[in-house]
Amino acid sequence: MIIDRVALFASRLAPTGDFCASQIHCGSEPAREDARSFTTKLGALLLCMISTTALAAEPELRVQASLQPADTAMVGSLIELRLDVLTDTWFTSAPTLPDLKLPGALVLPSDGHAEHLNQTLDGKSFNGMRYSYLITPNVAQTFDIAPLTVRATPGQATLELSAQSQPLHFTATQPPGFKPGEPVLVAHGLRFTQDIIKPATALKVGDSLTRQLTLQADGALAMSLPTPTLGDVSGLSRYPKNPQVSNLDDGRGNFTGGQRIDSVTYRIDTQGQHNLPAIELKWWDTGSQQTRTAQVPAVSFDAVADSAYKPVFSITEDLKKLGQQNRLHLSGFAFGLLALLLGVALLVWLARPFIHRAHLAWQARRRARHAAWLESSEYAWRQIPPQLEGQPAQLSALYLWTRRRRKGLKLTAFGPRLQAFLRACYGRQPAKDQALLQLRQSLTTLHSQAEHKQESVASALRPLNPVHEKDFP
Repeated sequence: MIIDRVALFASRLAPTGDFCASQIHCGSEPAREDARSFTTKLGALLLCMISTTALAAEPELRVQASLQPADTAMVGSLIELRLDVLTDTWFTSAPTLPDLKLPGALVLPSDGHAEHLNQTLDGKSFNGMRYSYLITPNVAQTFDIAPLTVRATPGQATLELSAQSQPLHFTATQPPGFKPGEPVLVAHGLRFTQDIIKPATALKVGDSLTRQLTLQADGALAMSLPTPTLGDVSGLSRYPKNPQVSNLDDGRGNFTGGQRIDSVTYRIDTQGQHNLPAIELKWWDTGSQQTRTAQVPAVSFDAVADSAYKPVFSITEDLKKLGQQNRLHLSGFAFGLLALLLGVALLVWLARPFIHRAHLAWQARRRARHAAWLESSEYAWRQIPPQLEGQPAQLSALYLWTRRRRKGLKLTAFGPRLQAFLRACYGRQPAKDQALLQLRQSLTTLHSQAEHKQESVASALRPLNPVHEKDFP
């Protein structure tokens, strides 16, 4: 397009064809001067057009900041920081806004909602968007806002651009009628109401009712709204709930004020008349420039006794009784006994390794005694009667007993009864059943004879040809 315009302009500056042809053909000096002048003008025009095109190719980004109100404000009031982001082309995406933090003030950042702008700066047309930060100072002091850096990519830009706003300052002062450190609510309109939620029937001990306070302030942040006083009431147990805090708008995203809802539930502990006190809230009216007070009225109600109601366990009352009436008295003997028990417990705890080792040694000795008992002649003797009573009768325990009594296999050494038993079992005319009966009847005599013979043999010399002993299962 630019080249076409240059060509059209050049055609208008050029002399007519007949004149140029005649002058050049004739070779006159005026013709050559006209040609050089035309060439110079055409080159200058092209150079200007190219420079303008090159300069117009890179867009411009500008950021402007302002405060409303501009100079001073009150503690608790609302200050709007307007941040205008402008460009001479267009925006391909939403700008990246900076974070704003001010010690001693509440800051509500922009929610992305913007107002479209068209301005002329330095003779050039700009368009863009206006973003708003809402600031509420909490202390009376001077606040300094450093330059804010915004990043954006305008149309026809090769890279992301950044620009800064100018620094800003404002001073917050304490409203008249408020002491330093006292919560301050500044608004140009306020609504303070309450709702009582209770059973439809008559109240009685054990029932509950809820007191709900709603505070709406025009031109004030919800975070800056003060907390109403909902204290304890005699005869009632108080259970507060978490407040509900939210900002209000006009339905199109524009901020209008804040809202706070506080609720507390009271349980009736005693019968009679109860009173919820009135609650007052002091605030500064920006419209009339004076201090005002909003109030919700007191609430009175009666509660009757309920025979089926059992009071809930009260820690406060029990602690009071414990400190006044039911005091714990311990005598010197009780303290001594307690100290003795603690000493014994400490001694047992320290002696645990020794006790454990002693227990293991006792178990080892017990196992050794049991093993020795199983290897003794007495254990074998106790197995003889059950084996003789069995069907068929067995003599393995008898053989084991004789071996452990140091008699070897010479059963004849135990007297005539055992010899008669052997002849009855293994003789030519066996009478085994009768021999078993006689043997069972003579077991006591056999055991006594064995004890007597063992004592007499103990002092004698060992035999020259000892018999090899052998256990029988």
